[in-house]
Amino acid sequence: QVQLVESGGGLVQAGGSLTLSCAASFRTTFSVNTMAWFRQAPGKEREFVAAINWNGGRTDYADSVKDRFAISRDNSKNTLSLQMNSLEPEDTAVYYCALDRRAWDWSSRLSSASYAYWGQGTQVTVSS
Repeated sequence: QVQLVESGGGLVQAGGSLTLSCAASFRTTFSVNTMAWFRQAPGKEREFVAAINWNGGRTDYADSVKDRFAISRDNSKNTLSLQMNSLEPEDTAVYYCALDRRAWDWSSRLSSASYAYWGQGTQVTVSS
């Protein structure tokens, strides 16, 4: 089946950087599915952070992280990454890796309902 395992979270000061990784185990057919990062802060709903299509040719970001975060994927290694720079206390949350339920889908990338598979999450804490 599908297994997604995030790593790389931690505690960092404001202005610092972190790189999150997601190791994916799934059948080759899933390599054409969009992958994304979502996050959930305490007391808030899960929100979209960034998405990337099957070959990395298309990416999308939430306005709050645009120009600070960069999403990438390596299909040969089945890994998804999120480079996070200029971190702010508002970025504090549990970050989740997700895999779209439908092959080739891009139009519904912003909705968490589009993603059938989720990792367990990794905590990112940014101190001021």
